[in-house]
Amino acid sequence: MAFPPRQPRGNFNPRFKKEQQQEHRTNNMIRVPQVRLVGDNVEVGVYSIQEALKMAQEQQLDLVEISPQADPPVCKIIDYNKFLYEKKKKEKEMKAKSKTAEVKEIRFTPGTDDHDFDFKARHAESFLKEGNKVKAYVQFKGRAIMFKERGELVLLKFAERLGEVGQPEGLPKLEGKRMLMIISPKTSKKKKEGA
Repeated sequence: MAFPPRQPRGNFNPRFKKEQQQEHRTNNMIRVPQVRLVGDNVEVGVYSIQEALKMAQEQQLDLVEISPQADPPVCKIIDYNKFLYEKKKKEKEMKAKSKTAEVKEIRFTPGTDDHDFDFKARHAESFLKEGNKVKAYVQFKGRAIMFKERGELVLLKFAERLGEVGQPEGLPKLEGKRMLMIISPKTSKKKKEGA
């Protein structure tokens, strides 16, 4: 079954790029009768849109709508490109400062020996000192699930060993053939006292 021919929808230009939408309204895009002007180079107050635009043109800067939800909307007279640059720079700094905490996994078996246990505990300590969470779990294989109590003891001993640098978020819980417990880093009291 053939489809009827489609009507052409105007000329198609493959090099045509849709103009990128601005993040803030500027100059003549602001369509309100009055705006509240703030900033360094103006006297703070409510002005008519014509006055505000005239002031911006006199200073050879842009009128930028900062807070459109306010009544009347809040605007600043600034260089829009410089404003965008500063904003991106601040966002980049904020992103760099915010450290994302990871969850590090440490695996045990019901029969983990002391040397292994100590080795894994030292690793967990360093993870917690870096500000990461530790997800410790005991993996049961085959009929080892009959020794759930051993797994629980291993996890409780592990949490006790890390008591100085971390605290468990809850008691060990069994999920399928795994018993797990999450330990989060303690926030140091020294930092709070010093601040």
